[in-house]
Amino acid sequence: MTETVQDSGVRDSGRVALVTGASRGIGYGIAEAFVARGDRVCITGRNEDALKEAVDRLGADRVIGVAGKAHDESHQGIAVERTMEAFGRVDFLVNNAGTNPVFGPMADMDLNVARKVFETNVISALGFAQRTWKAWQGENGGAIVNIASVAAVSASPFIGAYGMSKAAMVNLTLQLAHEFAPRVRVNAIAPAVVKTKFAQALYEGREAEAAAAYPLGRLGVPADIGGAAAFLTSAQSDWVTGQTLVVDGGIFLNAGVA
Repeated sequence: MTETVQDSGVRDSGRVALVTGASRGIGYGIAEAFVARGDRVCITGRNEDALKEAVDRLGADRVIGVAGKAHDESHQGIAVERTMEAFGRVDFLVNNAGTNPVFGPMADMDLNVARKVFETNVISALGFAQRTWKAWQGENGGAIVNIASVAAVSASPFIGAYGMSKAAMVNLTLQLAHEFAPRVRVNAIAPAVVKTKFAQALYEGREAEAAAAYPLGRLGVPADIGGAAAFLTSAQSDWVTGQTLVVDGGIFLNAGVA
């Protein structure tokens, strides 16, 4: 599609993205990257006030927000419908919404909490993918990016349910990439620790110590994941599908090093 120049000076790509869990943190960083390249974006989040603030910061002329819980099927439907009503298409879906309400050993884990983690982190992603496929992508193509985690490919003490759910997200990526080809490319991003409120407990009060474990000398920031998502939804990745891109500051380079 031919790009046009808007009054704001931002070029309009003609493409539209739906990013879940994007009122802050990684999701917001991804939405910000999409807006910067000229996409129009629908963001979702649980807190209506926080969502409105995010829309205002990103630019209400290019972004809409739909409040709700990711695992709620009616919310999934409304978010996709609102995106189609506002922008007429939904080229890109980023399944970023996630939760990790439990910290502790697997042996003591409340199974209902584990179910909640999977409902939010995995089943909701499938629900959004089904709806965007039926609303637009199945006929017109596009790309899906699932936000996984390095916890999907390594043992992660005390956040086991989260790690299991992200491993399932990686496999969901493979399944959808196979079934949705050739119209829709489906990939995942597996970040290490990114400086967000969600991950704050992993580095708060000891950021320098935590960052020292990374060969690149720092923790991630939301813009790092935003750049990866922008790549995986761009023409530069047109021959990439079914992959999990690890964005980890090199932390896995230390695996097995004495």
